Amino acid sequence: MAGHSKWKQIKRQKAVVDARRGTLFTKLGREITMAAKMGGADPSGNARLRLAIEKARDNNMPMDVIERAINKAVAGADTSQLDEVIYEGYGPGGTAVLVEAMTDNRNRTVAEVRNAFGRGGGNLGETGSVAWQFTTRGVITLNIPAGDDGEAAALQAIDAGAEDFAMDDGVVSVYTKPEDLETVRRALVERGLEAASADI
Repeated sequence: MAGHSKWKQIKRQKAVVDARRGTLFTKLGREITMAAKMGGADPSGNARLRLAIEKARDNNMPMDVIERAINKAVAGADTSQLDEVIYEGYGPGGTAVLVEAMTDNRNRTVAEVRNAFGRGGGNLGETGSVAWQFTTRGVITLNIPAGDDGEAAALQAIDAGAEDFAMDDGVVSVYTKPEDLETVRRALVERGLEAASADI
């Protein structure tokens, strides 16, 4: 067969996958670094770090890369310039939008966010313009086996300390206070329920 090489096709496909994985690992690494910087390097005492590590492990991030990100925060190397910022604005139809971002250059980020709002038919608002409409909550998603209505799982979540729940087609979303997220998730797993995701 003239004109093409199997290795060239594999190389091209692998390059695309590796680029996506590299972007994802960079994002997850920054998340781990910021969590360790803000709450300490011990995952047992830092719920945000524990969630970031779980998310990284779910995406097959190697443990040495995770440890490097934590050590970067502990050593103080290269993290002093990373900041978490929150922008508020209005989307199409006056929809309230709250954007959480991690940046090393606030001026560049605000310009990019303003541009994104403008392209989408919205506008960037002042601080406090929409934040009052949002509440920070922990969300645990449970997969319910076929044939089960999810009512028992929802009641177990409430017993474990959850504030609220919502059921939709075999999935139960459990809402908690951010500080209770890990406690409720652990209690649900101990009761035999499969937590598909847990995030703040």
